Amino acid sequence: MLRNQEIKRYITLMAIILVLGSAACFYIDPISGLIAFLALLFMCGASLIFTRWRYQQLDELSQYLKRIAGGEYSLDIRDSDEGELSILKSELYKVTVTLREQARLLKKDKHYLADSISDISHQLKTPITSMFVMTDLIRDENLPQDKRMEFTQNIHSQLERLQWLVSSLLKLSKIDAGSIEFKKETVQVKDLIHRSLEHLRIPMEIKEQTLEISGDDRTSFIGDYYWSSEALTNIIKNCIEHTPSGGTIGISFRETPLSTTIKLFDNGQGIRKEDLPHIFHRFYKGKNAHHDSIGIGLAMSQSIVQNQGGRIEVISEEDQGTEFTIKFYKGVV
Repeated sequence: MLRNQEIKRYITLMAIILVLGSAACFYIDPISGLIAFLALLFMCGASLIFTRWRYQQLDELSQYLKRIAGGEYSLDIRDSDEGELSILKSELYKVTVTLREQARLLKKDKHYLADSISDISHQLKTPITSMFVMTDLIRDENLPQDKRMEFTQNIHSQLERLQWLVSSLLKLSKIDAGSIEFKKETVQVKDLIHRSLEHLRIPMEIKEQTLEISGDDRTSFIGDYYWSSEALTNIIKNCIEHTPSGGTIGISFRETPLSTTIKLFDNGQGIRKEDLPHIFHRFYKGKNAHHDSIGIGLAMSQSIVQNQGGRIEVISEEDQGTEFTIKFYKGVV
């Protein structure tokens, strides 16, 4: 404590006051001077004891901060007393709790990043390996022309898959980073559905699936037309892939004073009960997943809907079909 220059100046000032005060009282009356000397001496002693105690408390706080800086976020320095130091301890504890939560989230993000990189690497490795194999086979001059065309078509298919994967990952990363500003415009649900079906009608025709659309043509919500179309397209695509040839895919929509609801349903193979809680997780592929599925479409749809203040739910029974429900709430987006 005595190494502190402020403490030294404080002690010097008290000594000067003690000497001058006592001398002045002695000059007036010796007895009064003695009493004043003892009183001032006692006050100086009490002040030094109190200063030493506060110095010890501050030193304790300093050590506490050093331990916090070292990552010991479980420390609790709070006490039940009142006063400036107790308030400071309480505030420091609040900061500690915040740092502990941030450290937990950072650790979670690191694990998530590691898992995502692993998943992405796996998704990229399979088509790239396949293309390497087929490229080596194409180099064979004796390869029949029909096989050469088959391998070339397979390579083209794998490249399309890679292109879709990279494009989807870029979109998801932009959504996660908050770099996308979702528009707040009036979206007509009927137009949205037709836009979402533009590139999906041919796959439906190939599988001879029936499409049923019902709802009030005036139904609308406030949101982003382009990104909502992206979300809807991914869900419809999922329904097409999991509905057998000759099956039915339905879309219904309605508007209430609280929300606008869009339902998408099919009579396909459904989703296993154990897979339901995970279907919106990135790269998750259930046991009934399509062989070309990457497990990112539904995750993107959920991110898009949630970033517009909406909610997406799913109910399904194996071999009984699946129903997705999208709700866009009024006054939220």
